[in-house]
Amino acid sequence: MRKILDYVLSTLYLIHFGLTLLVFHVIQVIAFHIFGKKAHKVSVDWLNFSLTFGLYLTGASIRLKNLAQLPDNRPIVFVANHQSSYDIAPIYWFMRRYNPRFVSKIELAKGVPSISYNLRKSGAALINRKDGKQAITEIARLGKLIQDEKASAIIFPEGTRTASGAMKPFQSGGVATLLKRAPDALIVPVAIDGTGAMNRKGIFPLKSFCTLNFTVLPGIEPAGRKVEEVLAEAQEAIRTVIGG
Repeated sequence: MRKILDYVLSTLYLIHFGLTLLVFHVIQVIAFHIFGKKAHKVSVDWLNFSLTFGLYLTGASIRLKNLAQLPDNRPIVFVANHQSSYDIAPIYWFMRRYNPRFVSKIELAKGVPSISYNLRKSGAALINRKDGKQAITEIARLGKLIQDEKASAIIFPEGTRTASGAMKPFQSGGVATLLKRAPDALIVPVAIDGTGAMNRKGIFPLKSFCTLNFTVLPGIEPAGRKVEEVLAEAQEAIRTVIGG
């Protein structure tokens, strides 16, 4: 019975997912070209709302626990573990007031309705993992952007997804580049748990009735410290929450 439910509920969600991407792609294009960047940001907010709470169609429970007092007047670098592609919409939606941009692989900049368009237009850092110079340049550009706008960046320092929940060591290069261009930034760890279990068997079927937890942890001041030390502290804080 559970396997049947997985197939039925996954089908419902994936239909919702596909329609959301198609509809909001059109909305984004109209918003950006007719009403400007602020309207585009609003459209992206609601895109991620739909993708996030559409997960209820799988029977999932989605929980946010905010243990941080986040500033409105300085840039923020959100540092998160990465279990699944289903991490992305919720963390954006929950942090939307801080105007977040992602550090993303460049392959996602083409071919995916809504998502590719947003990555290209929002100012996200689109990195080529095979070209270190290009990656550094892109992340540096994003760092300057969040410094100037007092906005935020979201980065997954593991560099890849780990569905099992057992985290890989955090890599310091991307965060170090962000901090170099955004010296006023606060590092804020975000612990994500449950999304990996939901699609551990692949994109279809998803496991139904999963509990998806997003915990925003107290910020870490990076000034005067080595980036490696800051990231080790951030990863340990996340590990304490998820046990990975």
